[in-house]
Amino acid sequence: MIPAPLLIPQRVLLGPGPSDVAPSVLAALSKPTLGHLDPLVLRAMDELSEMLRALYRTRNEWTFATSGTGTSGMEACLANLIRGGDRVLVLAHGYFGLRLAEIARRCGAEVTRVEGAWGRPSDVERARQAAGGGRFALVCAVHAETSTGVLQDPAPLRALADELGALLVVDAVTSLGCVPLEVDAWGIDAIYSCSQKGLSCTPGLSPVSFSPRAVERIRARAQSSPTFYLDANLLMAYWGGPRGYHHTASSNLYYGLHEAARLALEEGLEARWERHARLGAELAAGLEGLGLELGVAAEHRLPQLTVVKIPEGVDDAAVRGALLERFGIEIGGGLGAFKGKVWRIGLMGSGASPRNVALVLSALRAVLGR
Repeated sequence: MIPAPLLIPQRVLLGPGPSDVAPSVLAALSKPTLGHLDPLVLRAMDELSEMLRALYRTRNEWTFATSGTGTSGMEACLANLIRGGDRVLVLAHGYFGLRLAEIARRCGAEVTRVEGAWGRPSDVERARQAAGGGRFALVCAVHAETSTGVLQDPAPLRALADELGALLVVDAVTSLGCVPLEVDAWGIDAIYSCSQKGLSCTPGLSPVSFSPRAVERIRARAQSSPTFYLDANLLMAYWGGPRGYHHTASSNLYYGLHEAARLALEEGLEARWERHARLGAELAAGLEGLGLELGVAAEHRLPQLTVVKIPEGVDDAAVRGALLERFGIEIGGGLGAFKGKVWRIGLMGSGASPRNVALVLSALRAVLGR
């Protein structure tokens, strides 16, 4: 029996990602599919690479998008930079910091994992003490921890990396397009994000950027990267070199991210950051007005992802299910140590609007009976 065609309802995506996709991005995704070496696709890639540099605030030549979600960018950065036996220092105060450490381990690194309390940023001085003054290849940290809603300031990590002789790798999966991010000014050597959160495209691409120091390390490898699909040398030969075949990339995803990046730059990064900050503060105030407790202190809180403690006696899945079924609103549950203990409400990219703040607050009020 042949299934009926899929009927997909319109949802309001207010979880930790994906976020609502702008109509013009959806339209771009539906343009005719072209071959991945078509001249028009290559031109779109050139323009996309330049826009990603502007979004990251960098002049790095090696700035492009890997095929895959944000984890593909994480693996691309680590697999290309780590050589077997390298010492890697990872600051982890949430689920995705732990993922960084695990992927570094799988890449053959000797990992020193400095775990901090969930709901607070990592303590840089504690990381310095854990390093013990030794030499490390990489220092890795998450800028915006998706699992906890915590903002980590990457700027002080540059000094720590310099002390250890290390490159600085930063996870910007939930920060790009939402909060200030200065790759060159902060001295970040490798960074990755995703297409489906702050940029409000569909999942499927991960913008990455490598500094000249990182590129030098990648080119100096005695052995090839352990990953072929995410080998940065091969990818750059496709993105910026002789345009040789590497893999069959999706032209439609490139169109969509091109339009999403264009919209972000058209709005202006400072205006975009201010919009997220203002609406995040409005949401936080409204949640507290409902008698709900937030999971992160104001000075460390992400404006684009608010973590709310689930009140005692309230059924996590039942509330999220009611929001979805009655109001068509998706919010996220907790991960790892926060599983069953918190809700995660995202206001990212196109989804960061006064309408969505009012909508989720009124829906929560109805579902919780407050």
